Amino acid sequence: MILDAAAKALGVELVYVDQNHISEKVTASMETLAAAGCDGVIICNSSSAEMTSVINTANENKIYVAQFFRSINKESNPNEYQLAVSSPYYVGTVHEDEVDNGYQLAQVLAEKGYRKIALMGWEPGDATFLARWEGYKKGVEGWNKEHPNDLVELLEPQYGGTTSDTGRATAEAILSSNPDADALIVAGGGGDPLIGAIQAIEGLGKTGQIGVASTDFLHDLDVQLQKGAITVESGGHFADPLFAFMMVYNAVRGKYEVPTDGFYEIVFPYIFVSSSEDYANFQKYFIDELPYNEEEMKAMADYSFDQLKETAAKLSIEEVMQRHSEK
Repeated sequence: MILDAAAKALGVELVYVDQNHISEKVTASMETLAAAGCDGVIICNSSSAEMTSVINTANENKIYVAQFFRSINKESNPNEYQLAVSSPYYVGTVHEDEVDNGYQLAQVLAEKGYRKIALMGWEPGDATFLARWEGYKKGVEGWNKEHPNDLVELLEPQYGGTTSDTGRATAEAILSSNPDADALIVAGGGGDPLIGAIQAIEGLGKTGQIGVASTDFLHDLDVQLQKGAITVESGGHFADPLFAFMMVYNAVRGKYEVPTDGFYEIVFPYIFVSSSEDYANFQKYFIDELPYNEEEMKAMADYSFDQLKETAAKLSIEEVMQRHSEK
């Protein structure tokens, strides 16, 4: 929705390819878009290893590319990172601080009294999951350091794919194997695995007893919060692609010169909700209305990169409420 609105405001034609986070499809999708004659691509890859092929395709076809919801870790993927740095067509990345995201979710569960936390990822090796997992571990380690007589245990992850059916089956298996687990982190995967996990917990008759933390807002998050099916959730970050779009749009226009010794990077803020009131405001200002209107998107397209980065950093429910109430 937000990309379509931006494209309409700026007269840009969009082509979508869904690659289901399958490595072969991720790299093939870049080739498909290159063959379609696209000037630029924004991509949500699965693993950072795929970016070698993506960036090489961009270089070969002189197509600008930026990532959203993802970044290449310099330490874990040094070759891919260096390729991104040196490419004249890799514009950059828009992503969250996933380690901090995981840390905060684990801390909330600990503060609410949960002591044995199970973990469900979606695909082994996914760059975003690995960063969130690092955060969950840091959150638990931080709690345990501060509370040596009240320890929290974080179980090793099991993987629930990206559908509600696989999410439900995996959650059932996790909780059957760990009947004393009192919380479950559903790391993400687009929301559907969380739906399945909620169904699994309900089937066990433990809704409201097992704390649930996740990332990626559900369409009925307010209902799930009310009935205690979800304890805390982070999300609301669907504007990431908008800022990646603006970066590529300006690279294509020649306004953002792409360096060959670095790239552009925007760290985007998550929105955290743990009450129905929180979600009601999110629903009004992010779903019923987009957080940016046509006039604001047209203005954003002419921002310098520093202005664009500053705009992204301050996005929140409160910021949109204030901005749109002033008009």
